[in-house]
Amino acid sequence: MRGPSVALWLFLALRTALSRMEVRWCTTSDPEQQKCRDMSRAFQEAGIQPPILCVQGTSTDHCVRLIEQAREADAITLDGGAIYEAGKEHGLKPVVGEVYDQEVGTSYYAVAVVKRGSPVTINSLKGVKSCHTGINRTVGWNVPVGYLVESGRLSVMGCDVLKAVSDYFGGSCVPGAGETGYSESLCRLCRGDAAGEGVCDKSPLERYYDYSGAFRCLAEGAGAVAFVKHSTVLENTDGKTLPSWGQALLSQDFELLCRDGSRADVTEWRRCHLARVPAHAVVVRADTDGGLMFRLLNEGQRLFSHESGSFQMFSSEAYGQKNLLFKDSTSELVPIATQTYEAWLGREYLHAMKGLLCDPNRLPHYLRWCVLSTPEIQKCGDMAVAFSRQRLKPEIQCVSAESPQHCMEWIQAGQIDAVTLKGEDIYMAGKKYGLVPAAGEHYAPEDNSNAYFVVAVVKRNSSYAFTLDELRGKRSCHSGFRSPAGWDVPVGALVQRGFIRPKDCDVLTAVSEFFSASCVPVNNAKNYPSSLCALCVGDEQGRNKCVGNSQERFYGYSGAFRCLAENAGDVAFVKHTTVFENTNGHNSEPWAAELRSEDYELLCPNGARAEVSQFAACNLAQMPSHAVMVRPDTNIFTVYGLLDKAQPDCSHQHTNLLLFLSSLKNK
Repeated sequence: MRGPSVALWLFLALRTALSRMEVRWCTTSDPEQQKCRDMSRAFQEAGIQPPILCVQGTSTDHCVRLIEQAREADAITLDGGAIYEAGKEHGLKPVVGEVYDQEVGTSYYAVAVVKRGSPVTINSLKGVKSCHTGINRTVGWNVPVGYLVESGRLSVMGCDVLKAVSDYFGGSCVPGAGETGYSESLCRLCRGDAAGEGVCDKSPLERYYDYSGAFRCLAEGAGAVAFVKHSTVLENTDGKTLPSWGQALLSQDFELLCRDGSRADVTEWRRCHLARVPAHAVVVRADTDGGLMFRLLNEGQRLFSHESGSFQMFSSEAYGQKNLLFKDSTSELVPIATQTYEAWLGREYLHAMKGLLCDPNRLPHYLRWCVLSTPEIQKCGDMAVAFSRQRLKPEIQCVSAESPQHCMEWIQAGQIDAVTLKGEDIYMAGKKYGLVPAAGEHYAPEDNSNAYFVVAVVKRNSSYAFTLDELRGKRSCHSGFRSPAGWDVPVGALVQRGFIRPKDCDVLTAVSEFFSASCVPVNNAKNYPSSLCALCVGDEQGRNKCVGNSQERFYGYSGAFRCLAENAGDVAFVKHTTVFENTNGHNSEPWAAELRSEDYELLCPNGARAEVSQFAACNLAQMPSHAVMVRPDTNIFTVYGLLDKAQPDCSHQHTNLLLFLSSLKNK
């Protein structure tokens, strides 16, 4: 007779090991501690291993510390915001997720609801009266406020989110905000109960509390927008068993606000929402076996997820509370395959949470600003004084540098904090120095000077009408090597579309083999493919051919267009303004004096051609004109909040700061 197999021995060893272990579950209240003890007893009586030990903490934050630092607990169920904090700051991982229903699975959706016919859009919420489920609630506060901050619609100075929201909306009902310093605005729409008691309480005493309450706030006309979850409208309309305030409401009388500025029916929440909100999940330390945790809970839910059982995992009714250990709406628990907080939370929710992350204790007292000339130093000083008078934080300190590159180096090294760069330098700041934009300059809607478009220009010629997808073998004109519009964007676009395929990252050789000949002026021609200089002509004497300065007649954006105009090349990669600057009498130089803009066309990414005036719809990319660049560890929302708050006080005065052009409207 054969002895037990190796697999059986391992199984028996694992069962023996598990019998000696225990899972320490962290709770945050007396009722939850009691439910945990009842779950532990029920699991033990059913023979489910390992046993559960209940450890009571004072809050979810305390429990996270007990798990990560003290190692006095092993697991807790958290909502999305707490999962983000636990994962990012404490290294915990989600291993078991809750499922609520078959339609949405392990998530639900945060939406913004308005009455049908209302003029409000997501882009016109400033000054609108708003209805929220409660302060710091996921759907009613964290997601909408975080989304508005992250998308640049709402600016926050000095991490004071409450003040920012109170200034942004034209009055709100945010139950629970009564204890803040902004209750006059944030509780203005709240009504309390029928007797007028409990106004702005974060409890059912406030009639506008929770999902149904926030929707009631909208339905009764107190507010013009309600931030609720995707099912709220359908649960409170169309004749369902409802309280008196909702009995006559029809779902068709309400709409959702979409992130693109449009609106949609309330049934279209999958495509029209602010964020997908992840379900609650069980989190553990990184070294804890997530599979073990799921097997334990899965055994439990098989026996105790039914109402007929002696213990019910997904009900808190017996304890006089809601959502103890797990949400009461949970239908089942599922394993989380990825076990990373980023994957579980998802891109939309992460973006929203990013907008809320701001610790005032970590804010610098000064923002050290890099300036590049004597006039800029003077204007920066004026800006610092103006900001100080308005008590804007952080304060500005001006630091002089010799070049944009020096500013980038100093910011990267942490010696200074911010600099305003033009489009050509923004690319280098990001690619070479790892800097990120905190704010961009924006002007009047009809003014395209806030950005430029990268375009591919060709001559209008019906007998030689190729498209963007047919550039192989053509002759190309570029403003210069590493120029954003003349090189980086067009080459990147052709690589992305699969037409140029660099081998071993050798882009230069790949481009030289793609085009039959080119002019790509460069500062250092060592090891430079000769075909990239084949179309260049140098100066009037034929010297300085292909050099990266004005001695090469085909250098720069006007030079690249000249390369096309003089029939040296078939296509020129330039800015959208280049054709207009060099045609119709705008350039008096002999080569451009007789050129007409109508003789040129643009190559579009969709394979079509367009008039040069249609650059907004037919371009390779849109590039910012100027942007404030900072280190990636800088809180960009703090920088943006400072600049945005300064605008009403400074930008309308005739300061004309060189850092921020006088026509600046919004950053």
